[in-house]
Amino acid sequence: MAIPIPSALLNFLFPPPPSLFVSAMSAISFVSLARTGFDEIKGKHLQYSKFWNTDSSKTKKKKIQLSGRSGMLLLYTPAFLAGAASFFIFPHESLRTTFLQSALTLHFFKRILEVLFVHKYSGTMVLDSVMLITLSYFLSTATMLYAQHLTLGLPEPSIDLKNLGIVLFLIGITGNFYHHYLLSKLRGSGEKEYKIPEGGLFGLVVCPHYLFEIIGFYGVSFISQTLYAFSFTLGTTFYLIGRSCATRRWYLSKFEDFPQHVKAIIPFVL
Repeated sequence: MAIPIPSALLNFLFPPPPSLFVSAMSAISFVSLARTGFDEIKGKHLQYSKFWNTDSSKTKKKKIQLSGRSGMLLLYTPAFLAGAASFFIFPHESLRTTFLQSALTLHFFKRILEVLFVHKYSGTMVLDSVMLITLSYFLSTATMLYAQHLTLGLPEPSIDLKNLGIVLFLIGITGNFYHHYLLSKLRGSGEKEYKIPEGGLFGLVVCPHYLFEIIGFYGVSFISQTLYAFSFTLGTTFYLIGRSCATRRWYLSKFEDFPQHVKAIIPFVL
């Protein structure tokens, strides 16, 4: 069963495949990610990074804790393996598919390298949050690649966004890495306390690394041009906006000298 979409959008998208699984995942990915973003704004956080210790419930002590590095490594490895395996499962299908496989695999490989060699860690991660995010990354990667496989034999969208997508992906992955690098340099050896970030776009927004991650995922969607890819990316946009707003609120509560003009994720706007 395919999701009906307005005919005008077919200029930009492949026709949705008659797959109940892909159709269901398109709706589930968007709704679940967007809801998680709104939960972040309301103060119900996934427990990692600055919010690893936000659970005040009586069950907190019973929850399994992972080290920051181990938890982050678990987040990205299954999705990376799914991307790498796709080269063998769906070999040489089309240039667009190869670009998509390469972009997704490179994205998660970069994240693994950052976990191992760039990031500094100050807390633990709750296993519940780790498993939820890991499952989201893995299922979204596998579904995006499968949805692309189902486009074989379908007419290409009349407006080809593939090349623009490659440019956006490269901008996104580069900007994301650069701001992760700046964050890693805030702490010296053995330091665990948070500081107000500086450099790059940190003078304008609290989470420029999230902004560039969103740009990168829109690049992936433009490469793919499937309904599922855009559904996942739009849901991710809502989630990262919500997380950024929560992060800005956290900085304002921790630092009296935090500059008020610094927005959450979009310079001068939000």
